Amino acid sequence: MSQPASKDADSCPSAPSQQALHPPTATLTATGPTQIGAIAPLNLAGHLSHVDSQGAARMVDIGDKPVSRRAATARAVCAMNLATAEAVRNNSATKGDVLGVARLAGIGAAKRTDELIPLCHGLPLESVAVDFSWLDTTHLEVTATVHCTGKTGVEMEALVAANVAALTVYDMCKSSDRAMRIEWVELVRKSGGVRGDFERGQSD
Repeated sequence: MSQPASKDADSCPSAPSQQALHPPTATLTATGPTQIGAIAPLNLAGHLSHVDSQGAARMVDIGDKPVSRRAATARAVCAMNLATAEAVRNNSATKGDVLGVARLAGIGAAKRTDELIPLCHGLPLESVAVDFSWLDTTHLEVTATVHCTGKTGVEMEALVAANVAALTVYDMCKSSDRAMRIEWVELVRKSGGVRGDFERGQSD
């Protein structure tokens, strides 16, 4: 009878080396992929207004900017099942008036944008409007429009209002539709300021 082959050190697979377990990580830089330890600094100061010449985050100085009338509109879309959509439309959701609560949440969030987004300026908002429309039987569009007279725009205030209003719709309805989605969060238009007006689909 033949004897089983001995399991000596030469026949056992060797343990993977530390280099195999932790291969070098490639990182994208301004000049292409390099190994860690040779990362070239990215010069973003000329592209991002919230970055200084050393690449550090900063709050933009708006002291010398002219005061002008500012406006911005943003939107978000809530996709839900048909039963939930009907409950929202009929104001029969378990938690109550979904759209009324979402409207108040969006307005309140716009007024506190500078507390949520670190480098935003506090602005004296003159009006915040949050509106709702049905794109079809299961897709609810949330639109937020913000106005102020100031030295910087209100795009972030409009985006925060639309987002928080949509999140509130989700919160009010999640017990009946855990698969609900928030889609298409985007700036629709803005006006005022030195960079001029923006209208999605025309100048983007």
